[in-house]
Amino acid sequence: MQDQPLSTSPRTEASAGTLLVTDDSLIIRQIIKDMATNAGWTVIGEASNGQEAIERYRQLRPDAVTLDLVMPEHDGLYALRGIMQFDPQAKVLLVSAVEQRGVLKDAFKAGAADFVAKPFDKENLLATLAMLLQKAGD
Repeated sequence: MQDQPLSTSPRTEASAGTLLVTDDSLIIRQIIKDMATNAGWTVIGEASNGQEAIERYRQLRPDAVTLDLVMPEHDGLYALRGIMQFDPQAKVLLVSAVEQRGVLKDAFKAGAADFVAKPFDKENLLATLAMLLQKAGD
C-alpha cells in the first residue's frame, strides 16, 4: 500500500499562477478547476455570471481568468469589459462555444488575451493558460 496519493502536484513544479474560473455551467467549472489544479494552478475562486466575475476579480486579483461568453444575467463580454476597466493588464482566456467572428472581435478589442473553443481539448486549454503567464512575465 502506498502512503502518498497518486495525483499530487508538487510545489516544486514550475508553479502556475492563481486562477478565477467563470462559467454558468457547474460541470464545466469543475472540469476546468480539476484540470488546472492538477497542472499546478491554484484556483482561488469561481463565478457563474458576468457580474460575479467582476466582483470576484476585484476581490481576489487572480493571475488569470477563464471566462465563458454566454452566461445569464451579465454575459462574458460584460465581465471582460468590467475586469479590463479595473485592471487593463488582466489575463483573460475566453472558453466558450461561441465562435461568431463579430463577438470574438469585440472580445479581443475589449482585451481578451486568447480564445479556446468548447468543447475544449484539456491540453490545449492548459497550454494556452500557461502562455498567458509567460506573456505576463515578458
